[in-house]
Amino acid sequence: MVEPILEAPVTGEFGRLLQYSRARWVACPPAAAFKPIQRIGGTNGWYYGNWLWRLRGFLDKLVGGVGHRRGRRHPELVAPGDFIDFWRVETFDQDRLLRLRAEMKLPGRARAEFEVSEERGGSIVRFSAFFKPDGWFGRVYWYALLPVHVLVFRGMLRGLAREMGQCGRGR
Repeated sequence: MVEPILEAPVTGEFGRLLQYSRARWVACPPAAAFKPIQRIGGTNGWYYGNWLWRLRGFLDKLVGGVGHRRGRRHPELVAPGDFIDFWRVETFDQDRLLRLRAEMKLPGRARAEFEVSEERGGSIVRFSAFFKPDGWFGRVYWYALLPVHVLVFRGMLRGLAREMGQCGRGR
């Protein structure tokens, strides 16, 4: 059983760093909760709005970026330096943290973070998106796409929580 979101999502500006963050509690220990995060991207998809992720990759390719074509090196194993679609694994701490750096063309620098911590006999799963805009166009980009990002990120976290509800059974 997945409990509702623990807190209101955090959206805001911290200096020049823009952030969106959301968390959920799941009834799994961190090791089981982290498994679906470890499988994210590639042929497994992003647990919500996969067509939107593919569209973003297509648009990225149109402007000379890496696009969505890279997939993953391995369906489950993750290591720093690996690619996951148009992201690069920056930090991987087994059962605790996956930090990705965007390699798509953007008016700034973007990072996505999945963090799992033990709490109340289960786990807190947090997803955070960070964006450091390059100038005014970067800020316009962030705020123009924020409603879409909120929809996609909320759905992705909900999809991950559904998958985590199995507590490692099945795969």
